[in-house]
Amino acid sequence: MFRTQFAFTLTLVLGGVLAAATSCEAGRSEGPPNIVFILTDDLGWADVECYRQDGTFDTPNIDQLAAEGVRFTDFYAACPVCSPTRASIQAGQYQARLHLTDFIPGHWRPFEKLVVPYNANHLPDAIETPAELLSKADYTSGYFGKWHLGWGPQQQPKQQGYDVSQPYGGHWKKSPEGNEEYATQTMTRQAEEFIEQNRENPFFLFLSPFAVHIPLAAEREKVTKYEQRLGGESGPEGVLPSPVYAAMVEHVDDMVGAVVTKLEASGLTENTVVIFTSDNGGLYRMYLGVGDRVTDNGPLRGEKGTIYEGGIRVPCIIKAPGIAKAGVVCDEPTISVDFWPTMAQLAGVGPDDRTQRIDGMSLVPLLSDPEGTLDREAIFWHYPHYHHMDPTAAVRAREWKLIRHFDGQPDELFHLGNDLGEETNLATAHPDVTQRLNRTLDTWLTEVDALLPTENEKFDASRAAEWWNRGSGKPVGPRAGDHYRGSDVR
Repeated sequence: MFRTQFAFTLTLVLGGVLAAATSCEAGRSEGPPNIVFILTDDLGWADVECYRQDGTFDTPNIDQLAAEGVRFTDFYAACPVCSPTRASIQAGQYQARLHLTDFIPGHWRPFEKLVVPYNANHLPDAIETPAELLSKADYTSGYFGKWHLGWGPQQQPKQQGYDVSQPYGGHWKKSPEGNEEYATQTMTRQAEEFIEQNRENPFFLFLSPFAVHIPLAAEREKVTKYEQRLGGESGPEGVLPSPVYAAMVEHVDDMVGAVVTKLEASGLTENTVVIFTSDNGGLYRMYLGVGDRVTDNGPLRGEKGTIYEGGIRVPCIIKAPGIAKAGVVCDEPTISVDFWPTMAQLAGVGPDDRTQRIDGMSLVPLLSDPEGTLDREAIFWHYPHYHHMDPTAAVRAREWKLIRHFDGQPDELFHLGNDLGEETNLATAHPDVTQRLNRTLDTWLTEVDALLPTENEKFDASRAAEWWNRGSGKPVGPRAGDHYRGSDVR
């Protein structure tokens, strides 16, 4: 059982925020803090310089956030693909409760050993999102960028409590002048306008860039810089990361810097919490295997679509003036379901105002005491789908991590404190730990009503590798991955 964190009251938290906010010369300096939440797409744990620390990427603005806040080293996305992690943030619940455990609409292998379970095609309407919760504290909420929690008109951010929203994907957008611009620039302009319009009242701003998701796309000037730095042109198998991928990371960093600058110019820096993270780990290449490999998650094992560390461990930085210590790291295991209660506590919305069960725990205590711990036994993952890995579930309790393969492969047990790269399976060497974590995982799967894979009576080894699309109900054609080949550099 985790050691209990020292008592930390909301009164002290908000008092610290308000005291710090008195130095603002413009903008709102009273009441609960504004919250800016930046959720990148497929950004790996080692894609930010303050994590990687080898000079590959230029991320000065994200690094500055870390210098002024708390950098979480052991933070996890709740799933190795996007939609379930995004659902976990909006719901404060493990996505297994929602039966939304794969990206929407998802894909499957109808002739594999296992029949994978049903996957919901949108965030449940009854879920109280952070936007709906924070509205009880008079917050105005805005959502800009990738949503991927439902395609229908009644399944968009505005229908889930966001007052202003502009969901979109893709890397290039039309500017007001009619020119094409990189989408993070579009998002920057929308964010600046939202901040300006709401500077006198508490606001919750959710920014979700499509970068660094494939297909690769970036501005030529940045790409050229990384080609020179990395010693190769964009795309060849031997150049990792791809110069275009590295340029995409910098595009995200530029957006972060512009938003922070706008907060400063508006006099809101001391009364605004900025959260930066990713929806899953970095992707090497599309699951169909087409296109060049674009990045590497080393020293972590695996990539997006796997439940190894490379698929689920992601950057997380929180800058919270008046609350968070500056320039410190926290190695407490934390996960994306924790954001919901964190934002609730920051906004001063109490547990009695919640309309649903919350699986996460507030990170606010760790912001002031990053060496502390949270009072829970373990954190969990449930990914019962084929992707870059077979269907699996996992549990992490302190330094131990157990991976269960639903297709009958042996359990994998790793001691992450000694083996960050998950190279040595200790399941046989430590049967007591393996058994204990299996019991813990079984209890959790039952408690959240997790849907499990079942044996496939139509298993056909000769056709097991076929991919079918859940949306169309048809096989994924041989040209489905053509747009992931090459890159769009302008």
